[in-house]
Order: sequence, then structure tokens, then C-alpha cells
Amino acid sequence: MFLTRFRVNTARPGARRLLASPQVMHAAVMSSFPALLPGDTPPPDGPRVLWRLDHTGRADVFLYLVSPHRPDLTHLVEQAGWPAAAGPDAPGWETRPYAPFLDRLATGSRWAFRLTANPIHHIRRKDDEPIKRTAHHTPVHQMGWLLDRQERCGFRITEKPDDQRLLPAGTTHTGKPHHGDRYHLTVHDHRNRAFDKTRNPSPPAGRRTGPVTLVTVTFDGRLEVTDPDLMRRTLTRGIGKAKAYGCGLLTLAPLTGEPR
Repeated sequence: MFLTRFRVNTARPGARRLLASPQVMHAAVMSSFPALLPGDTPPPDGPRVLWRLDHTGRADVFLYLVSPHRPDLTHLVEQAGWPAAAGPDAPGWETRPYAPFLDRLATGSRWAFRLTANPIHHIRRKDDEPIKRTAHHTPVHQMGWLLDRQERCGFRITEKPDDQRLLPAGTTHTGKPHHGDRYHLTVHDHRNRAFDKTRNPSPPAGRRTGPVTLVTVTFDGRLEVTDPDLMRRTLTRGIGKAKAYGCGLLTLAPLTGEPR
């Protein structure tokens, strides 16, 4: 497994085209692996290519990849990087083996984390209607979506000490839970995306389906590893739906002043 970081040059027209469409970015990401053919599907029970865009500033965007194979991002450097500055020792992106980090994960270790996800649930408004996939739109429900998955993903999101909470036991005045007050967890960068998905091959060539709509949010917080094997699975296979469109990639970073 490999972890890759690529800084996007947002001043370039190619970068703006990639950032405007998760479908176009997905195609560019998958083109980074020579052994993958366009029609290949990810294994149902194994590591896959995951990617995420981090908007750390108005003109500061990073693309992160986790992949079973080492990527070649030469085409991304040419379209959306700094090709004149690239060289043999600085190709325009950074790639590191991921396995040494994964192997170090231990029960009880604590980390800062980031995840961009597509929090959804399935509902029906009437008994005679089919079940419909629907996005969560409020931060409390979006946080609840992640909290519902933490155990099966091999971690738990840590709780704030009482003296860091604004409300007793992390509840609102109505007695309902307020996850952002109880847990080390924030949700931000809510985005409603809509784009066309090209269906290929299909006659006539390039025929499009209806627009794809996607709600994404980014979670930041702190977690504790409860099951290292499940945690490694989560880090290499992702969380939730829409993984092809930049969702599901969870990354960890050390917490300052705390043991790993």
C-alpha cells in the first residue's frame, strides 16, 4: 500500500477542470496506475484506490491517494501542477509506503483524523413507496452517521472532558444529544455536487445518464484505535459510499503531546 500527496496548482485551467467534477478527477486518479484498465472494478473484499481533496485555503488544495500500487502522477503534474519545477528528485508529488504505518497501529493509540464522506440513510415516506437513499443534511445527523459506524471500523471517537463541554453531558436544553459538544468531532465543508456520469461503452458513444447528485462533508476529530485489524481495513478500503468520487478516505495524524 502507498500514501500519496499532490498539491494542485489552482491557477491552471486543467486544475479548475479537475476540481469542478468528481467524475473527471476520478478518471485522472485511475489513470495514475498503468496496470489498471478503464473497465476494471475494485475487488469486493480487498484494498482499493481511495482519494480525497483537502481545501486548506482558497488557493491551497491537496489531493491525497491511498492505493495498492505506486501511482505515476506525471499527467496530473502536466495538467494541474508545476511541470517546470519537476525533476528526477522532485517529480511533483510525494509517495510513501503505507504498510510501515499500518503495521504500527495498536489498540489504545490515539490520533487526529480527517474524513470526507457521503453520509446517507435509507427512508420511505409511505408504506407503499420503495426505500430511497437520502443524504443527511444537518451536522448532528451527519455526526451520528459516523458515530454509528465507528465500532465496526475499529475505532471510537474520543469524548471531551466535562470541563470542555458547554452543556451538561453534551446534551442540548431539550435533552437531545449534541455530538459536537460531547465528542472531539467537527463537521465542515458541506458540498452539494451535481455532475453527469458518462456511460461507456454504450451506443451512441458518450451517451450520458441523468445528473449524479452527491452531498459530501468533511469530518475532523480525534479517535482511539479499538481494533487494529479493523482499523487497517478501514484505512485501505474506506468508509461509506461514493468512494469513486472522493469519499471514504480516512487519514490519521499524530496528536501533539500524546502517545501514539
